[in-house]
Amino acid sequence: MRTYKIFLLMAIAALSVCATNPVTNKYLLSKDYTVTILGTSNLHNWNETVATVSGDGSVTWNEDGTFDLNTINLKMDVHSIKSDMGSIMNNNTYKALKADNNPEIIFVLAIPDKAIKANSAATTVSVKGTLTIAGKTQPIEMQVKISMQGHNLLSFTGSQTIKMTDYGISPPTALLGTLKTGDEITIQFKTNFVLTTN
Repeated sequence: MRTYKIFLLMAIAALSVCATNPVTNKYLLSKDYTVTILGTSNLHNWNETVATVSGDGSVTWNEDGTFDLNTINLKMDVHSIKSDMGSIMNNNTYKALKADNNPEIIFVLAIPDKAIKANSAATTVSVKGTLTIAGKTQPIEMQVKISMQGHNLLSFTGSQTIKMTDYGISPPTALLGTLKTGDEITIQFKTNFVLTTN
C-alpha cells in the first residue's frame, strides 16, 4: 500500500511537470514562398525572383497561448535568382554577389522574440538577425508580420531595404554599362513554415 501511494504521488508530480512545461515545436519552410528583390536603375526599375529557398525554425508554445520564436534560418540560392531583364542581368547579378564562392544568401535569427500573440490576424514584431550576402555578414532588424493557423502553420511577411555596398557589393550594370543599378534594393518575402512530425 505504501509503495502504491509513493508511485501515485510520483505519477501526479510527473504529470504536473508535463502540464506546466512549455512545448517546443520544429518547423520547415514550405514550397509556397515568394522572395523578390526590387531595385532601381538610371533607366527603369527592375526586379528579381529567388526561385530556391530553404529554411527551418523552432517555436515554444507558452501556457498563456503566446509563443516564443526561438530560431529562424533561411538560405537563398544565389544561382536561382532570375531577373526580369534576362540572362545578361542574371550573370551580372551572380558576378556582383560572388556566387561561385558564396552560393547562398543566409538569414539567421539572432535574438529570440518572446511572448508573441498567437492568432490568425497578422501581428507585427521586430525581428533581429544577421544577413550574409556575398560572404559578408551584417546585423539586420526587420518589421515582420506573423500570422498562424493553429500550431500547424506560421506565416511571415515583410520587406527590408538594404544597401549593396554595405555588403561589399558593386551594384551590377548591364547593356555595356548603359544601365546602372542603384545602391539600394528591397527584399520582399512571404514565407510559410509547416509543423514537422518529428
